[in-house]
Amino acid sequence: GFFQSCAVEVDVKDASNATCLYAKWMMRFLIKYETNSSDYKNATLNLSSDVTHNGSVCGNDTQAALLAVQFGEGHSWSVNFTKTNETYQGDFITFTYNTNDTTVFPDAKRKGPITVVVKDTMHPVQLNNVFVCHNTDFFEAENVTQVFWNVTVQAFVQNGTIGKKESRCHADMPTSAPTVPPTIANVTTASTTTLSPAPTTAPKPVENPDTGNYSLKSGNKTCLLATVGLQLNVSQDKPLLININPKTTSADGTCGNTTATLKLNDRNSTLIGF
Repeated sequence: GFFQSCAVEVDVKDASNATCLYAKWMMRFLIKYETNSSDYKNATLNLSSDVTHNGSVCGNDTQAALLAVQFGEGHSWSVNFTKTNETYQGDFITFTYNTNDTTVFPDAKRKGPITVVVKDTMHPVQLNNVFVCHNTDFFEAENVTQVFWNVTVQAFVQNGTIGKKESRCHADMPTSAPTVPPTIANVTTASTTTLSPAPTTAPKPVENPDTGNYSLKSGNKTCLLATVGLQLNVSQDKPLLININPKTTSADGTCGNTTATLKLNDRNSTLIGF
């Protein structure tokens, strides 16, 4: 099935009630956890509608800005920003999930909050510019995949006014920004984001998708191989079939010691992450 995560919008004010830190984005978390029977299950944690942002900090020349949100049954997420005389950038992302939330983590062996810290890969952004990234980004660490899309953020806002100039992420540069919010699908361990609708004039996909051969390298060695034909069946008012065309699809991703990620990008219209 397809799931729509809630969008988060945070507007942090300073002592004079002027905006000092602004962000609006969408995110979800894919978490692998151990059960009492010593096997592993995959959980999907979405943002709920009751998000708070306690502990967020404006920041200044000597203190980092902090964007912090809390949601659900004891889950929280934060990112800190530092600045120079001309730029600002994200430094570290801290995510805490609570396995006492039995709705998301049934039969979890380890109980209580678990914290994962990853380095933010955000490039420096000019002060008074808004960082925008509509395309999907992934952060992986310790059996957790954090998925972000439709991100708009500005730290160290000057004079309480959000900047009018945008700094786009690299993934957004080849094509214009999508005009509709994406949705994410999970089929077993796969997550799928539809970043823009299929053209209404496109021919109906053939019944069976073409088989593609995709591979990843770690250094000069191949670390992942996939031979697969992919078709997405989107359940909506008008059911939509999307065949992934190997001839126009590029493969990217990473190989680690315990996890590997394969990302297939079909001309920036459909992104599938395994």
